[in-house]
Amino acid sequence: MNLAELLEIPAEIFPDQEILRFEGAGMTYGELQARAGQRADALRAAGVQPGDRVAVLQTNTPAVVETLFAAATLGAVFVPLNFRARADELVHMIQVAEPSILLAGDRYLEAAERLSRAEPHGPQVIWLDNPSTLKPHSGAPAATGQAVPPPDGQIAVLMFTSGTSAAAKAVMLAHADLTAFVFNTTEPTDGTDRGSVLVTAPLYHIAGLTAVLTGVFAGRRVVLLRQFDAEDWLQTVERERVTHAFLVPTMMRRVLDCPRFGDTNLSSLQVLSYGAAPMPVPLIRRAIDAFPRAVQFLNAFGQTETTSTVTVLGPADHRLDGTPEEIEAKLRRLASIGRPLPDVELSVLDESGQPLGPDQVGEIAIRSQRVMRGYYGAAEATESALQDGWLRTRDLGWIDEGGYVFLAGRQSDMIIRGGENIAPEEVEVVLESHPAVEEAAVVGIADEEWGERVVAVVATRAGTEVLADELVEYCRERLASYKKPEAVFFTEALPRNALGKLLRKELRAQLAGQAAGGLDGKRNG
Repeated sequence: MNLAELLEIPAEIFPDQEILRFEGAGMTYGELQARAGQRADALRAAGVQPGDRVAVLQTNTPAVVETLFAAATLGAVFVPLNFRARADELVHMIQVAEPSILLAGDRYLEAAERLSRAEPHGPQVIWLDNPSTLKPHSGAPAATGQAVPPPDGQIAVLMFTSGTSAAAKAVMLAHADLTAFVFNTTEPTDGTDRGSVLVTAPLYHIAGLTAVLTGVFAGRRVVLLRQFDAEDWLQTVERERVTHAFLVPTMMRRVLDCPRFGDTNLSSLQVLSYGAAPMPVPLIRRAIDAFPRAVQFLNAFGQTETTSTVTVLGPADHRLDGTPEEIEAKLRRLASIGRPLPDVELSVLDESGQPLGPDQVGEIAIRSQRVMRGYYGAAEATESALQDGWLRTRDLGWIDEGGYVFLAGRQSDMIIRGGENIAPEEVEVVLESHPAVEEAAVVGIADEEWGERVVAVVATRAGTEVLADELVEYCRERLASYKKPEAVFFTEALPRNALGKLLRKELRAQLAGQAAGGLDGKRNG
């Protein structure tokens, strides 16, 4: 099935139903389908052929959504670029994807033209908001107006990884991968009111892209925000009567800290999902207490390589009620990413690729019909990631006796101290359970005697004070002695990217200089 049919089918049945909202204006299925068709015609006239890459550099706007469906209609590959990326990072993406056309929004048009001129075979740069500027191609075929069924496995989207620890890789997602996710997580629209979903995650991120696709297919109005702003988020939820939304932990904290939070009518909100980065337990507990009681929380964990969500910690796991034993178990599992979805097999493997038992830390491997087709132009990386039908995620974790999955950091972030392996997130979970700690990050710092030493950086909760030695002792009482931090430093906020992922590489570099003079913990404040 072609991705474009997720729009095409409901547009034929319910052409007058509103499906898209942007800055107070609405667009129906019929209007969105017509605009996507016009863009497809313009791209085709410019010579875009099946398999060509069509890149987009713009914040969340209807034009980006239209281009997504237009590219799918033509059998071209949609390549959303990170509009927050540095120039050298964008150059890398263009060199990898080799798009024939780069559509850029107003703000990015000049930068896109500079990037294109700097490349020997740079893409044709077009103003995204005026597709009529596409130059007709003499050999262009006539428009058909209908999505062409793709061959099995044809790539629909190239989506770049965040690149927090290495150069961003282009993940190949086929039409079949994306439609499988949509079909397995939503019901098709029937013309009734399915509410509205607020899309704050950028469309270059798998969470933003799949939110649009599922919303369109399900008949849930897609409310686009150009970029995240806490006050704008709150105003939009109230104005548009938003029922579903997704936030990364950094966004969640900013929403809760916004002065307008207490004065905003959030009664329409039904489901609040979060993910893309580990959620500190104190923060989600704060959110549970602050949002209306009717709001259902859902932790959705996935990767670009898995076409979005593979495990879910559901609403029932966020209701902190029951017997003391049940509440204790729920509090412990708030630090988890939940259990696998029905169409996902998940296993934790040792270094030889053998499955591990409960509570044993190893690499998380995923098997599903919607795992990526590989990394574009990177055969070696693809071969390393896809083994025997499994995606080796490079995420470390363990599974408890109830089937709940816990993360233990990235494989590349594993700390090796005196020959013992230490997963950073195992230590971070303990630190974040301390009442004075808002969030924590743990890294390994090179050491001549031990190979690496365990160092923690902590942001404390407002109005609290704690000594570094107290936190070290707190960890010693709850972890094997070799896992406790040997130094604790304090900061106002941890370094994260725009989607809330911890920048361990940057943090490690910052700490290395302090460690050179001796690792002495400090008091916060």
